[in-house]
Amino acid sequence: MTRPAIAHIRLDAFRHNYRVAKQRYGGKAMAVIKANAYGHGAVHCAKSLKNEADGFAVACLEEALQLREAGIAEPILLLEGFFDAAELAEIVANDLWIVIHAQWQIDIFLAAKLTQALQVWLKMDSGMHRVGLSPSEYVRAYTCLKAHKNVAKIVLMTHFANADNLSSAHTLQQVDIFQDTIHDLTKLAKLETSLANSAAILGWQKIRPLADIENHWSRPGIMLYGANPIIQASADDLLQPVMQLNARIISIRYIKKGQGIGYGSLFTAERDATVGVVACGYADGYPRSAKTGTPMAVEGRMTRLLGRVSMDMLFVDLTDIPTAGVGSQVELWGKQVSANAVAASAGTIAYELFCNVKRVHFQYFDPSNI
Repeated sequence: MTRPAIAHIRLDAFRHNYRVAKQRYGGKAMAVIKANAYGHGAVHCAKSLKNEADGFAVACLEEALQLREAGIAEPILLLEGFFDAAELAEIVANDLWIVIHAQWQIDIFLAAKLTQALQVWLKMDSGMHRVGLSPSEYVRAYTCLKAHKNVAKIVLMTHFANADNLSSAHTLQQVDIFQDTIHDLTKLAKLETSLANSAAILGWQKIRPLADIENHWSRPGIMLYGANPIIQASADDLLQPVMQLNARIISIRYIKKGQGIGYGSLFTAERDATVGVVACGYADGYPRSAKTGTPMAVEGRMTRLLGRVSMDMLFVDLTDIPTAGVGSQVELWGKQVSANAVAASAGTIAYELFCNVKRVHFQYFDPSNI
């Protein structure tokens, strides 16, 4: 028998969430599947959108090559572009699109002798201050690239820093900076743009690019996996969870009032309690920082985490679930238990939960292929 910790991946839910992104914002949607599709399996997720996705976005060349080797033919965008000149030959050979976000990349790119012109996404730093060309140098960079033989087409892009907070004025300020900077360019050509990440798609529908929406690329990421990044979101009704992390109870302990459990005895029973030991821990990706009270479900009934999460095991409160026993199924997050709620208890975000899942068995389900 294999260790009973399983990540169930619903590819039909992934496809549903992509369609939500398209319907909510319009235009084209670049499905962000970097970091192994946020821990869900990039190849499986990409294949589930075969002949449907407008394109896929990854962080780096290695991730793109994995998709090409798996037969993914749709456009693939490298969100960090290239890291040195040696990568450009493979980028051309695999027909990849690149983000350019710095002057050093422009210098290398224009000096390169390419056998094929590439599509470039030119990134502006409109206020996140991570990567991107400043507004003062952006138009000059665009003009320089547009005239060069190495460039097939240019998409103008930026990235929002605070779109997950609907009360922040920063997002609209970034839009104004972006649109003011490219305003004169719109008089010269029909532009393609890309502004909207998941938070903008879900929370800022009134934001519309200066270019026609048909020429806009949204970039849905975390929403594809069923988590709503909006701080003020009350529910994820539009989205369907893609990953359900399950494990089983492998031991039952009966604890007297006043007794502690686990490392550090962080939980002391307030009453006589029944405690289940679950075959999942921080080595599997469940956050060690999760606190007593973090929600989980046993046999479909909501309950809570107890004590400190250890490397391979954790504790669940079974006091009010007398039918539970060794072998009972525990949902750590998924359909019934919100990944956002688990993340909040652990002082992190759903992105990190998903990316950290490992060692467990992955099972993929897609009703359309049955």
